Amino acid sequence: MKKWNVGILIFNDVEVLDFAGPFEVFSRTRLVPGLESRRSEESAPFRVFTVAKTVTPVTATGGLQVIPEFTFSDAPPIDLLVVPGGLGTRPLLSDQETLGWIKQVATKAKKVTSVCTGSLLLVKSDLLNNRRATTHWGALDILQSLNKSVQVERDRRVVDDGIITSAGVASGIDMAFYVVETLYGREVADETARYIEFRRTEL
Repeated sequence: MKKWNVGILIFNDVEVLDFAGPFEVFSRTRLVPGLESRRSEESAPFRVFTVAKTVTPVTATGGLQVIPEFTFSDAPPIDLLVVPGGLGTRPLLSDQETLGWIKQVATKAKKVTSVCTGSLLLVKSDLLNNRRATTHWGALDILQSLNKSVQVERDRRVVDDGIITSAGVASGIDMAFYVVETLYGREVADETARYIEFRRTEL
C-alpha cells in the first residue's frame, strides 16, 4: 500500500493543537480496526511528519519545544499539506520563503489544508482566490481583508472548496477526520475517532 505523505508545517508560536490534533488523527488512522493494528505501521495509510524552515527547535505556544523532522529543502514529496495557525502566522504573512514553499508544495500536493489562521498563509500564497474558506472566529475579518475574492464562511468548522480550511484550533481535528472519511470512508474515520476517544462533530 502506497502511503500518503502528510507534511505539517510548524513555526515559532504555532498553536499546539493546530498541528498536534491533525498529527494524532492521521498518524493513528488504520485501515484494519482494533487495538492490535496500532502496534505497527502496516495498515497505516499516512506517513506523517513535520516541516520547518530549518531544523532549529520550534517554540510553539505555551513554550512547547518541537524538533522539526524535515526542512523546506529536504522534505519528501508531500501529498497532503497541513498549514496550522497561531500567532506565529503574523510575521510569516510577509515571509516570502515560507509563502513560496507553501505555494510550491501546493502545486504538487493532492490535498491542501489549513487549521485556524493557517488560512491567512494560504491566502497570502494566492491559493484561496475566488474560493470559499474559513478561519478562527477572531481572524475572519482579517482573512476577508487580505483578499476580497475569498468567500468567507463564518459559521462553518470545515470548508472544502478544492482547498480545505478549518476554523480555530480544535477544528483541525474535525478537518483531519473529514479528510480520513473522504479518502477511506466513514467506518475508518469513526473507528479512528473511537480509538482516540474523540466525539466527532457533524459538519
